[in-house]
Amino acid sequence: MPSDEPTIATSQRPLRRDAQRNRDALVAAARTIFASDGLDAPLEQIARQAGVAIGTLYRNFPTRMDLVEAIFVDKLSTWLQRAEHALSMDDPWEAFAFYLEQLCELQAHDRGFNDLASMRFPHAACMEHTQGRINELSRQIVERAQKAGAVRPDITAEDLALVIWGHSRISEATAAVCPTAWRRHLGLMLDAFRAGRARPLSEPPMRPEDVYAAMVSLGGSSTCTG
Repeated sequence: MPSDEPTIATSQRPLRRDAQRNRDALVAAARTIFASDGLDAPLEQIARQAGVAIGTLYRNFPTRMDLVEAIFVDKLSTWLQRAEHALSMDDPWEAFAFYLEQLCELQAHDRGFNDLASMRFPHAACMEHTQGRINELSRQIVERAQKAGAVRPDITAEDLALVIWGHSRISEATAAVCPTAWRRHLGLMLDAFRAGRARPLSEPPMRPEDVYAAMVSLGGSSTCTG
């Protein structure tokens, strides 16, 4: 499939009732299958679960990324809103802890969103803009907590990517046996971020361009780009 920029129009004529029903069924099926199998789940499986032909899927969503955007636009918006809320909180440490907990909660039990949070897709303009804004808010949350003396001074916003990547694997590994185990890991991570627990780190932080390149590389291994 071609890796085009988003093609979903915002001012289309209303779909016929049967066409709208097919689109809704595809979105519902994709939401369930992406959550369980990740963004690389076979599109044929989504069409089959929706009860439509694969051609119907492609007529509604010409590229996989069009479908991904339709599924996750609301969850990306929620992530952005929670970052904005964190910055409005009075206590910088509580804001930092709240933000990480909310992010991990969004990731939990949703492999598709885990993939999305872990990756960047430069050709998906809508998602790229939102993720860029989230990244800037994350930086502000970290720096605000550091200025208050609550978060250790040697971390950067790029270190939050390590939490996202780690949580993605933990959530996947424990989903069937202990679905709340990620909360224990988050508690350990929050203690590691506290200024009073700091020990010198042997490895410098990743640069912003390094984290971005790593996320693009992860996205490049996904069939979302092809």
